Amino acid sequence: MAGLVAAARARELGAVPVVFEQGNRAGGSMLLSSGVVWRHHTLEEFHAECPAGDPALQTTIVERLDDALDWLESLGAPVVERATGNARTVGRRFDTRGLTEALVRAAGDVRLEASFQEATVLATGGFGVRLAEERGLLLRAAPWSNGAGLAYAIRRGADSSAGMDEFYGRNLPASVPEELYVVASQLYGARALVLDDSGREFFTGEPAWHENDLVQATARLPGGAAWYVLDGAALRERVRERTIAELVGVARAVGGDVVPAEELPFRVPPSPKLLEPPFLAVRVRAAVTHTLGGLRLDEAARVLRADGSPIDRLYAAGADAGGIFTGGYGSGLAAALVFGRIAAETAVGSA
Repeated sequence: MAGLVAAARARELGAVPVVFEQGNRAGGSMLLSSGVVWRHHTLEEFHAECPAGDPALQTTIVERLDDALDWLESLGAPVVERATGNARTVGRRFDTRGLTEALVRAAGDVRLEASFQEATVLATGGFGVRLAEERGLLLRAAPWSNGAGLAYAIRRGADSSAGMDEFYGRNLPASVPEELYVVASQLYGARALVLDDSGREFFTGEPAWHENDLVQATARLPGGAAWYVLDGAALRERVRERTIAELVGVARAVGGDVVPAEELPFRVPPSPKLLEPPFLAVRVRAAVTHTLGGLRLDEAARVLRADGSPIDRLYAAGADAGGIFTGGYGSGLAAALVFGRIAAETAVGSA
């Protein structure tokens, strides 16, 4: 998203940008997402959710996202819903295919299957592919985010942000095709008894509403895998438009391990979450959507050195820009949109 947004805004400002897309299609991981672009209601809520994130960058998103959403609509990006479906957040849901097409039209010169180039704006999607491979996790993103932008900027003297080992992701039942990344996510950890392979409850307390903290804990287990054990009452509950039973049905349909709890190779401990039969166990594995660490930048999207000075004519946006959501969870699409626009404005203004 960030690269297309930066190009579209730069062209609007009179520049002649070129997008060098490493993949065989435009849109990156944005195309594979739910299309919800959102922010927390207030800066205080944002910082409470992501306590180690850069307050200046968080402020920029809160202050500039609403205008940026209007701008997306002005380009012809189709809105599916004008609410996020979550009382904690505000934003809009776009049709991702229509959003991609609108941004490609506005960006102009988009060259597919291009090798990495020296660039003014880095928007290569972070290093999720590399992180997933290094830690033995599943990937839940476009397969081109291999850290090329980060490596290029580091060679030019850039500093990295906090949270280089953190990522946003979901627990999946298996490796699934990209068109199932959203529908196959198992988003009911708060209602399940969550166990490791020895039958131990490894996650203390209740997961946050987004469950990214539970995904991080799953990723730290051997093989990045855990079990969600559910009872009959939980299976009837709803996660937005679907019941948990339907989510479990997707897990079964894509080849995930869904078994009666009594067939697990360990004794399931008693729990107030397990009162009503039937009792089912679903195997889940942590999957990386995008990294939270990346390049250190300022509010003008300039890439910074360790001493805080900006590198000449080098800007970053999207998952290449780190330190915004450290310690928590926020909208990667919102950051890509806001800082993609800012990167273009700063780059064109300094040309």
